[in-house]
Amino acid sequence: MDDRELVRQVALDYFEAWFDGDVERMDRALHPELVKRWPGTAGASELPITTKARMLELTAQGEGASDRGDGRVGVDVVDVQGDIASAVVRGGAYHEYLQLVRTGAGWKIANTLWTYAE
Repeated sequence: MDDRELVRQVALDYFEAWFDGDVERMDRALHPELVKRWPGTAGASELPITTKARMLELTAQGEGASDRGDGRVGVDVVDVQGDIASAVVRGGAYHEYLQLVRTGAGWKIANTLWTYAE
């Protein structure tokens, strides 16, 4: 598998794990130092942050099950350059920008910025 396909698979692992409540798969997709942000409410001055530990807790609680929508997840790998990559993912209730890094254990999601899909 080439890097673009490996990045695509990590993005799918991340989204599908969220919808399925699959903690092991979510853990595999995320970098230990993940920073996940969203713009919050209109006019907010802070960007709320979610960590890997919190994502694993929420996944275990099944928080993403109701966000699945029709179940389709579209991944657009925007760029891969050496050990970094970016992708745009649209699936269920979300539109998300991912930044990934290649580690000794493979590609991991290091940063995300997300919002609700329109």
